[in-house]
Amino acid sequence: MPTKLTCALRLEKKGRGGKSVTVVGGLPRNRAFLTAVARELKRACGTGGTAADGAVEIQGDQRERLRPWLSGKGWVVRG
Repeated sequence: MPTKLTCALRLEKKGRGGKSVTVVGGLPRNRAFLTAVARELKRACGTGGTAADGAVEIQGDQRERLRPWLSGKGWVVRG
């Protein structure tokens, strides 16, 4: 896994039937890497999610829970 990453946290609601999704964007477009990160984040939050194109989507508003987890990996977190 890359060590010095900058990722962006954002909350999306549009086109999701009123449900909110936390998006961790700005990640490398490596399918295996995204799948591994998505698996770890889903486990850390105890919720569902998916690895999209260059981003990981986690169900619900998980920004406050994800920010310290991502920072703990040594990544720079924006948003």
